[in-house]
Amino acid sequence: MSGKVDHIVIAGGGTAGWLAACTIAARSKRDVAHPLRVTIVEAPDIPTIGVGEGTWPTMRGTLAAIGIDEAEFFVATDASFKQGSRFDGWRNGGDDDSFLHPFTAPVGDTPRAAVSAWSAKGGTFADAVSPQGSVCAADLAPRQKAMPGYAGALNYGYHLDAGKLVDLLKRHATQKLGVTHVPARIDRVERADNGDIAALLLDGGDRLSGDLFIDCTGMRALLIRGEMGAGRIDRSDVLFNDRALAAQVPTAPDSAIASLTIGTAHDAGWIWDIALPIRRGIGCVYSSRFSSDDEALATLCAYVARAVPGAPAPDPRLLRFESGHLDRFWIGNCLAIGLSAGFVEPLEASAIVMIELSLRALMDGFPTNRAEMDIHARRFDRLFRYRWDRIVDFLKLHYVLSDRNGAYWDEHRATVPESLAELLALWQGQVPGNADFPMMDEIFPAASWQYVLYGMGGKAPQLPAMNTDPTEQVEQRARQLAAALPTNRTYLDTLRAKSAQATKPAGCPA
Repeated sequence: MSGKVDHIVIAGGGTAGWLAACTIAARSKRDVAHPLRVTIVEAPDIPTIGVGEGTWPTMRGTLAAIGIDEAEFFVATDASFKQGSRFDGWRNGGDDDSFLHPFTAPVGDTPRAAVSAWSAKGGTFADAVSPQGSVCAADLAPRQKAMPGYAGALNYGYHLDAGKLVDLLKRHATQKLGVTHVPARIDRVERADNGDIAALLLDGGDRLSGDLFIDCTGMRALLIRGEMGAGRIDRSDVLFNDRALAAQVPTAPDSAIASLTIGTAHDAGWIWDIALPIRRGIGCVYSSRFSSDDEALATLCAYVARAVPGAPAPDPRLLRFESGHLDRFWIGNCLAIGLSAGFVEPLEASAIVMIELSLRALMDGFPTNRAEMDIHARRFDRLFRYRWDRIVDFLKLHYVLSDRNGAYWDEHRATVPESLAELLALWQGQVPGNADFPMMDEIFPAASWQYVLYGMGGKAPQLPAMNTDPTEQVEQRARQLAAALPTNRTYLDTLRAKSAQATKPAGCPA
């Protein structure tokens, strides 16, 4: 029980597995006092889900930390900028029903200052307190080409091709970070006398031992549930969506590239629309209790015909899922990260950021020996139970304030978690603030709750007028950015052309 933790074995690939491999190996290279061996075992014939195409701004720091150049990342993953999300039709379904959740925090010294300024000015909350909405409306990039990698004039994350992200991470892990890749299926798990995992027995007869095992086997949760006995907490009583039709729609080479994930509400769910340089990822998320698969397909086809005129009819993949998560994420020497830990509908793109935060928590409190591992496990479990509760509440906020008609929306308004109801009661007399979300590295900080609460029509409390008007700063900044920033299309096409030129063999004609 007191043995050193030197060998990390990751079961499963995909975004979670390869991001874990890169993160641990890169940190180990910087920590000469405690070097780690990282091995990832990945079944070669199990495809990844591959629809996680949106990230939070945290991904910039993650990529920089593991040593991937931002320009390389853009080209390798067909990535584009994501500056936040736009929600269409969520309040009442009217023609002018739209609000923004941008990634750049509101102006003003305090949350009260931003809300006070908006209350005095009127209009939409996001436009009153942030210049990012006007930048996104013009399809502008959040950075100039001359800026250093991962720097920006505005906060941003990415839209990307999830399959190509996995390929990039795999190359980087094995070629530059010294990660050992074992393509094999796991036949059995060998347990130690104390209940830990001692080794994975592979289909080729090999035995793979380790000190810490990370379960990235997706929704199968092969190790954490199949072997270690973790239970599952169902959240479908609050978040009803359990299916998605995911399609890829080609676009014209000169088409504008939006830098917002667009989420459009429909009678039994919502549609995502994510723009990449050569295509758009469009999917219909819905509840099978309130919509048949055929009805969802008709909804998706109608949206594509309207949003991408002339595009071929989509041929989507049907994905089934249940919203829920583990009751324990770390048991013994086994830790679950990614889909093996849990999944909720993809509204607000929480899947990849939860991987990043799980890895950050692991590395910030990494167990140097087995004797201290159970302490780290208890801390990790407390933290991530809190994180999942906050995700559920934040996603539910998008539904409970809606005035849309229909059984689906009525049911959402009738099932409000007690923790969210308590916050909504508080916010009748005060604005969402840091005291409501005290945890370090909150997935959705107070600013995010403000954008959605007031975007969905929530009423601001009566506040005293502030001495300064931050909205003037917003308008001035918006004008400066409009004059200085390139369009997404110009930025990304230039980047791709430069990369293509750099990779031409010597002697090729220009």
